[in-house]
Amino acid sequence: MAGRRSEARRYAVLALYQWQVSGQTPAEIASHFFDDPSWMEAIAEGMSEDRAETPTAASSGKHGQPPSKPSKQPPSVRPYDHQLFSSLLQGVPEKADEIDDALRGNLDRSLQSLDPVERSILRIGTFELLYSHELPVRVVINEAVELAKAFGAEQGHRYVNAVLDRVARTARADELARKTSA
Repeated sequence: MAGRRSEARRYAVLALYQWQVSGQTPAEIASHFFDDPSWMEAIAEGMSEDRAETPTAASSGKHGQPPSKPSKQPPSVRPYDHQLFSSLLQGVPEKADEIDDALRGNLDRSLQSLDPVERSILRIGTFELLYSHELPVRVVINEAVELAKAFGAEQGHRYVNAVLDRVARTARADELARKTSA
């Protein structure tokens, strides 16, 4: 996950995790995110403490490198897609009821019993399956799996893959049928 859109999803996981555990509004979280570059690092460390892992394990990138920090650079030179980040940070909470309804029928446990990190990842993936039809199903699922590998529990990526695959069968049945018949 090295592209600007992938980085935006990474940051969105952190922001939505904060939204879930703190009750802050997306606007408050966006303010922290854009005004305080150390915010993302602190959230990543908090996520690792929730998992009883070392802070560097959760805040490190895929190859042990720290993730790039957000900056006050203009959108054209930021290391992430600002528009996608904002869309996810606003859209997931705004459409949470519909997203959660789509997830509930595809989970083997209650939504609230899911790990908050994996719940954030599943919500992002489901949001994109439901509302970003320009993205192919495989791209949405692959991005979510990569997020789960970076931030989730040891085998959490398998769970994320299975759940989003089931969501896609309903949310994108037409797209999947076209691919099968082709």
